[in-house]
Amino acid sequence: MPAAFRTSAQLVLVPVTVTDHNGKTVEGLQAKDFHVLEDHVPQQIVSFFAEDAPASIGLVLDISGSMRNTLDGAKGIAHAFFQTANPEDEFLLLTVSTQPDAVSKFTSDIADLEASIDRTSPGGMTALIDTVYLALNDMRKANQPRRALLILSDGMDNYSRYSKGELMRAALEANVQIYSIIVDNGSGALGTGGAPFRPSMAAKPIDQAREREGPNVLEELADKTGGLHFHVGNYAEAQEAVVKAGRALRNQYVIGYQPPNSGAAGGPGKWHEVRVKSTVPKVKVYARNGYYAP
Repeated sequence: MPAAFRTSAQLVLVPVTVTDHNGKTVEGLQAKDFHVLEDHVPQQIVSFFAEDAPASIGLVLDISGSMRNTLDGAKGIAHAFFQTANPEDEFLLLTVSTQPDAVSKFTSDIADLEASIDRTSPGGMTALIDTVYLALNDMRKANQPRRALLILSDGMDNYSRYSKGELMRAALEANVQIYSIIVDNGSGALGTGGAPFRPSMAAKPIDQAREREGPNVLEELADKTGGLHFHVGNYAEAQEAVVKAGRALRNQYVIGYQPPNSGAAGGPGKWHEVRVKSTVPKVKVYARNGYYAP
């Protein structure tokens, strides 16, 4: 059974990641170590398994002007992430600049993807929300049931047409976990150094507010879809974060339960809140926080 968040009249499947206080993935847990609630009502777990299944992964790489000092480091982090791959994984590559660019369709040719990443150069405004929105749309073409996005960005957005609300709705409707690595571009610690790039100095106040909101959007995307987010200030932290993200994606539990009233309450399109908790002390549980009834 694939490890995808799926809903039907018979079963809801929820992928779950568990980490310790150091962010290390916790393995070896059993169904008895978890509680599931839907709309605040406890649910009986009827299926439970753990697996390292192939995945379809979209990589969203920010190459906009705000990443001028950190893009070289971000490229290195992308390469490190590919080292965590399952041989049967497939990858999609999109870059963030003034316009979203779908650099590559789904492929398992990692060498070609890495060459495409190495050819990128920083520049332009930042349409981050638009690019993630496009990536979620492209994930519908994925061949594997386990699906995830990895976003490498400073979180700044100053050129998107889609709103945060539109993006959040798309993310919650998609069967995709989102992982965010949010880099500090102020010091240039991931790259070549030099003066920080700060287009917000010339931006209107409303644009400055939107730029500051970016990291919060990336955090919320991860939290609501069951992924992880990391703030990194140097290359060592970024390397550690990408390894943790790769392991978390690889080591998941999939919990299944029967939705109350076969999902009839409220009818199609109703939002159902899902909470997954663990009885194991001092661990953190990551799972998407709900679904829209099919």
